Amino acid sequence: MEYWMTDNNHTVNSNGSNLAIGFTSSIVSVVLFGSNFVPVKKFDTGDGNITVVPIVKTIGLGLGLLIWASTNLLTGWASSRFGLFGINPEEVERPYLNYAGAGLSALSAIIFLFVKTEVKTDTSESETTPILRNSINSQEHTITDESWVDKLSPLQRRIIGSVMAVVAGVLYGSCFIPVLYIKDHSKNNESIYAGSSQFDVDYVFAHFSGIFLTSTVYFLIYCAVMKNHPKVYPEAILPGFISGTLWAIANCCWFLANNYLSAVVSFPIITTGPGLVAALWGVLVFKEIRGIRNYLLLILAFCIVLPGSLLTAFSKT
Repeated sequence: MEYWMTDNNHTVNSNGSNLAIGFTSSIVSVVLFGSNFVPVKKFDTGDGNITVVPIVKTIGLGLGLLIWASTNLLTGWASSRFGLFGINPEEVERPYLNYAGAGLSALSAIIFLFVKTEVKTDTSESETTPILRNSINSQEHTITDESWVDKLSPLQRRIIGSVMAVVAGVLYGSCFIPVLYIKDHSKNNESIYAGSSQFDVDYVFAHFSGIFLTSTVYFLIYCAVMKNHPKVYPEAILPGFISGTLWAIANCCWFLANNYLSAVVSFPIITTGPGLVAALWGVLVFKEIRGIRNYLLLILAFCIVLPGSLLTAFSKT
């Protein structure tokens, strides 16, 4: 009996430690994901990398992150909860709380769509001078500092930015599926993944390597399309490294949260939380969101998404 009590206490303490690590990792991830674009916000980043920079330029940091975070949530949560794309469905102690939390988070995404933003496009001359300029045959290869985003009307910006945010959210929400797939199939001796690690952080290097390779391919394609005249701005290089470092730390914390909480719990928390942080940056610092109507919509959305995250967290405990 004494042994059983000792073993049971050890199990309770172990579960408590796992939850503490998981929720702490989630908080760090939320803060850094919501702030990692701040270092590059005031610098001209040219055409950007696929979707993120154009989204920030078209609909702003706050609204952009709120939209893609919400679609990120739905994609990641649904794939984990229902076992999509060949991964095993994840169970929670209180599924009704989990469903309610995900539903509230999804509802907040709809409200965020009605928030209007004001994105400033004016930058100083020193911030918009490309680092790569062709000094030879300049008449043949004229470089304009104007991005394709600058040519869009306000309505076009809002539509394109929102659509790109939704697409980005779906892709973000799918990025952990290969890791979950390998972990689930590692228990099958007949699978090529038999015996693979069950610790999520062990897959960080492969995850980051895939991102680096993909970004390199995208950049090479961009250089080819631009006829070897990419828009690279010197003032954005160091802030870009800082932004990437913040993102990398946040992503590592997300891996930890997935490991100790499971993806079905971590996704609603980590995907909606950064939107709140980014919205605060957009309201308090960058003044992208103004007006009583927009403030009320944000407050309403926050009052919905916060209980949603809490319900999701309680569904695990």
